[in-house]
Amino acid sequence: MNRRASVVSAMLASAGSESGCGGSGCGGGHDDTDPRKETFWKTGTGPNKVLCLHGWFGCAKAWGPFVDCLDTRNFTYAFMDYRGYGRRRGSGGDYTIAEIAGDALAVVDYLGWKRFSVLGHSMGGLAAQQVLADAPDRVQALVGVSPVPAGSVPFDDAGWALFSSAVGDADARRSIMDSSTGFRLTGTWLDAMVRGSLEHSDAEAFAAYLHVWSDTSGTSNTPNTSLSLIDRIQGKTLPVLIVAGEYDAGISGQFCRDTWLRYYPNAVLEVMANAGHYAMNETPVRLAKLIEDFLRDKL
Repeated sequence: MNRRASVVSAMLASAGSESGCGGSGCGGGHDDTDPRKETFWKTGTGPNKVLCLHGWFGCAKAWGPFVDCLDTRNFTYAFMDYRGYGRRRGSGGDYTIAEIAGDALAVVDYLGWKRFSVLGHSMGGLAAQQVLADAPDRVQALVGVSPVPAGSVPFDDAGWALFSSAVGDADARRSIMDSSTGFRLTGTWLDAMVRGSLEHSDAEAFAAYLHVWSDTSGTSNTPNTSLSLIDRIQGKTLPVLIVAGEYDAGISGQFCRDTWLRYYPNAVLEVMANAGHYAMNETPVRLAKLIEDFLRDKL
């Protein structure tokens, strides 16, 4: 058994699906009654395959109303949990972007997807690029929603203090979500998002992942040394769609122009009106149409 097959065997006993996953679209007959934890869930039966990678505050089930707006006749979507998140809480792990990419490729191998697109939100945008770097002949297109670029997100000391305190401070998580959506959304929504984040992530994993998507060279902390991913992806000509929220001050349209559009010659930027960092919650119908129109046109 090769290394990836052994990873699949260890990770996955049965595929996740809204309605079970025993059909041909799942790469074989799996036992839906298997009690072992699932690492992803799947929706749709269409020929266009999309692997979805969540953000730092998210999990596989935290894509909000966006999932109800998807074209499941023409697309198939697989939403994956990282180690320490969602159904993989308590799993342990190295909590690195390379590990996420390895697990992601194990999932698509398990599903029998030879080629696929990758959709990444926030931190998931960085992980999506690692998947591209590791399997360039298999990734058909990239879509990033408020995505962390290959060079990570720079912090100053004040920003780092806030984000690092969010590991154990619910108020800090709330403050980050509030500011990244332009201080426009209801307290009820913010509180629900914070509860979901706390309930669906291990503190150990949450803390570790912060270090892999943040660039702390502008702080008194040890700089991130994982920036070499830029060298592996820069200049790749696959179709890339970047969606930046109008009210997202952290990963703004200009920040995406200075990073993503510089790395990928065929990248297209859409600044989403009336959205901040969480377009899948704030403008789900428009986001779904934008992504699927792009993929239909490019694939």
